[in-house]
Amino acid sequence: MEPVHDHLIYLNGLRFHFREWPSQQADAQDLVLLHGFTGHARSWDAFAQAMSSHYRVLALDQRGHGETAWAPPDQYGTPYMVADLEAFVSALSLQRFVLLGLSMGGIVSFHYAGKQPEVLERLVIVDIAPEIAAGGLDRINQGVQANDIFSSPEAAFEAARTANPLPPEEHHRQRVVNNLMRLEDGTWTYRYDRALRDPNTPRQRASADEGWQAVARINVPTLLVRGELSDILAPEHAARMAEDIADCQLVEVRGSGHAVPLDKPDGFLKAVRDFLVS
Repeated sequence: MEPVHDHLIYLNGLRFHFREWPSQQADAQDLVLLHGFTGHARSWDAFAQAMSSHYRVLALDQRGHGETAWAPPDQYGTPYMVADLEAFVSALSLQRFVLLGLSMGGIVSFHYAGKQPEVLERLVIVDIAPEIAAGGLDRINQGVQANDIFSSPEAAFEAARTANPLPPEEHHRQRVVNNLMRLEDGTWTYRYDRALRDPNTPRQRASADEGWQAVARINVPTLLVRGELSDILAPEHAARMAEDIADCQLVEVRGSGHAVPLDKPDGFLKAVRDFLVS
C-alpha cells in the first residue's frame, strides 16, 4: 500500500493543499473529496484510504481551510469555491472523475455538476440541499460564535465530544487533532480562517433558487446521502433532490447526524461503496 502524498498547488492566485492516495489498481478513476465548513482534507483520511482500493483519491483543502491559504475576506463563498474546483480539475487534467462533497463541499459539488462538465462521471452529495433546515442553520450560527481556543488538543477533543457524542471515539479524536494549529501564546485552535466566523465578513452566497436550478441540471448518476438524525437536510428537501436529479439514489445512514462520515464512518463507507463499486 503506497503512502499518502501531500501536495501544494497554486490556483486562482492562492496556494492550495491537497492529499493524494494512490490507487491500488492501475488506470483507476479519480475520486475528488470536498470537506464541509471548518473541515479539512485530513478529515477524509480513513475513508480515502479505504476507497484507494478502487480509486486514486484526491482530497482538497478548500480556500481558507486546512493548509490552504486564507483568501481576502471578501473572496469567500460558493462562486469562488466552484471556480477553485474548476481550476483544480484543469490543473490536474482530471477526466471521468467522481466528485464527492459534504455539506459546504456538497453545495460546491452540485453547483459544479449543474454546469454539466464533460469530465464528471458520477456525483455523491452528502447531507445538503439548496435549502437548509431552520433548526440546523440556527445550530451552525450558534456554533461558529462559540469559543474555539483551547489549552490543549485534549481540551479541544473534549469540547468536540460534548457537542457530538455520536462518532466512534478514536476516529473522532483523530479528526479533531488533525485539524488543530498552535497559536503564538501556546493555545490551540482549528485550522481555518477566522474571517469565516465573522458574520460581518461579506460572502457571495448562491440563492436557494440558483441551487435548485443547478440541481435540476445535473446529468450524471448521483448518490444523495442523508444522516437519519440530520438537522440540516430535511427529509422533504432530500426527496425533492432525489426527484429533481434525473438519475439519483437517496440513502439514509442510520444513527447519523449531519456529519455522516464522522458520525457513522462504516455506514457511510458502505453507502458510497455500494454506489460506486458494486
